[in-house]
Amino acid sequence: METEANSLNDVVSSPSTAVAALSTEELVAKAIAPVKREFLCPPSVRPSDTYNVNDSDVKKTDVNDTTSTPILKEKKSKRQLKRERREEKKSALHLCPEVAKSGKVSSCQYNESCRYSHDLEAFKAQKPDDLEGTCPFLVNEGPCPYGLACRFAGTHRDDDACVGNGTVNSRKKGNEMNSLEKDFQKLLWKNKVKFPKADASLKLLGLLGKGKEKKMVDDENVENFANGTGKVDENGCCKMPAKEVDCSVEAVEEDKKHETDVDDELRPPKKTKCLVDETCSVQHDNGRIQEEEDADNSCEHNEPQTIVEHAIGDTDKSLKLHPREKKLIDFREKLYLAPLTTVGNLPYRRVCKVLGADITCGEMAMCTNLLQGQASEWALLRRHSSEDFFGVQICGAFPDTVAKTVELIEKHCTVDFIDINMGCPIDIVVNKGAGSCLLTKPMRMKSVVEASSSAVDTPVTIKVRTGYFEGKNRIDSLIHDIGNWGASAITIHGRTRQQRYSKLADWQYIYQCARAATPGLQVLGNGDVFSYLDWNIRRTDCPELSSCMIARGALIKPWIFTEIKEQRNWDISSGERLDILKDYVRFGLEHWGSDSKGVETTRHFLLEWLGYTCRYVPVGLLDVIPQKINWRPPSYFGRDDLETLMASDSAADWIRISEMLLGKVPTGFTFAPKHKSNAYDKAENG
Repeated sequence: METEANSLNDVVSSPSTAVAALSTEELVAKAIAPVKREFLCPPSVRPSDTYNVNDSDVKKTDVNDTTSTPILKEKKSKRQLKRERREEKKSALHLCPEVAKSGKVSSCQYNESCRYSHDLEAFKAQKPDDLEGTCPFLVNEGPCPYGLACRFAGTHRDDDACVGNGTVNSRKKGNEMNSLEKDFQKLLWKNKVKFPKADASLKLLGLLGKGKEKKMVDDENVENFANGTGKVDENGCCKMPAKEVDCSVEAVEEDKKHETDVDDELRPPKKTKCLVDETCSVQHDNGRIQEEEDADNSCEHNEPQTIVEHAIGDTDKSLKLHPREKKLIDFREKLYLAPLTTVGNLPYRRVCKVLGADITCGEMAMCTNLLQGQASEWALLRRHSSEDFFGVQICGAFPDTVAKTVELIEKHCTVDFIDINMGCPIDIVVNKGAGSCLLTKPMRMKSVVEASSSAVDTPVTIKVRTGYFEGKNRIDSLIHDIGNWGASAITIHGRTRQQRYSKLADWQYIYQCARAATPGLQVLGNGDVFSYLDWNIRRTDCPELSSCMIARGALIKPWIFTEIKEQRNWDISSGERLDILKDYVRFGLEHWGSDSKGVETTRHFLLEWLGYTCRYVPVGLLDVIPQKINWRPPSYFGRDDLETLMASDSAADWIRISEMLLGKVPTGFTFAPKHKSNAYDKAENG
């Protein structure tokens, strides 16, 4: 075994001559893409996967020589980063949004007290050169909401035409849904939102105390239970002694008059720590949304706010909706784009819709953060009007948290289904009792599904892995009951939590579970679908499967949806691939903004995506087609310079591609791939 491993490492790290010496069958057996010999080339020497624009002139040495590897600077504390952002806003480049839209200093009602700069001349002197192309807002929606700050300001027709009265938020309302309203966010901050449906569901299941409403403790305060202030029952429901809160209109008005005397626990937190701060979700995306919120706040912090009693909805406690009476949802034969961390943002989903995806799902959002009213987490629920079959994915550890979250989403968002993640393998999620951890606690799993599905009319689905530990699959023992719990569908990822992505998906086990499921439960498979042939095999081998979810296959080649619908291997050219990236950039500028901040946010997510697309090997270069998802591409030349550039696994080359679409990177720009997808032979790459 050790000899085989050493042999494989020698082949991967050796020049192309070693790969060329192997036969096609040997390459396939070693999971190396069988590229035609005339396209093979020696692997290029790269200093690091981390790119720093200031280190571009570093002398290149052997890739194993870590002494020359440019590294990112030491991580700064959140307080330091916040201080730096505050100072940056005072610079001339951070022009007041109101001034930028109107072009007049007098348009900002806060004048000298505004947190942003009002120096128009200094801004024009320091503003980077405009990018090539046309402002995306002029093409699609008329007036540009960013005005002078737009990086395409030179294409604006005139001041009157380009400076509209609408705000960025009003622009988003036209094409994007599921935004978090500021007034409702304040209610969440102050814990003044009621959840009658969730409470009734929990009480019916015996997960609430008799005659008292129990307050769910968020994950940050779980450690308080060790001090005797709370406990966890046998169903995994966290409980604390109930605290009565008067939410009447009179009480709220009185509370508003005495704002300074409100208890600290009712105040909105200054900055709430995200549950998956460093490993999940899209903090840059969220940061963009949060900055827009801050810009809105700069023009309203002196205005009085009226808080009113808010209830999610009315509940008929005498009736319990049977799972069969729920709104029906049909996944059969539909192409399902999986919820994808970081890369699966709204612009990327729009690209996949254009290329043939039928179902899209937002990135995983943490229940606790949604209940706390975090704008960064609510941004993950955004939906574009082109997403005609759309769901959101949430993750929580306890039935009361999840039940309240699904009720919140049903009332304030437009979604076709709500997916509960019970398979996330990330340590920080699992350690909190969520994600794959639920696979070790079937009774809590049952409580979560029953409580959430009975609290809403929207179909509730779940996504799981085959089990927690390798060799100990357990979904087959639960699949018969999951339909009775109230789930409309279940997606089974054919790996355990321990395996992450280190082995191929176990589709035989997925078939076994699909055949054992109750007739009313739709079963979807997930794992390693990378071509239309893979799709056909999965559907033919097990007709009981409703559909297959496509995840990494869509990251590497999003045109997989076109291939499946047209039943062909698409030998896509480098120019066609560049057109797809252009569409992504246009969608990104519409979503994150066309000012400097929006351009750099779009660039960041484009670079993250390029970390996956470099793994694609063009059909015309392979001796064996189609490509398998676990094949390691050797170093090779493309059929043109652009195709060669797109095949590079160097972050510096990804930067070059981004500069073709978004202009030169700013001074001091750094980038390190978050998922390091080019190291996909390692088990920790999950």
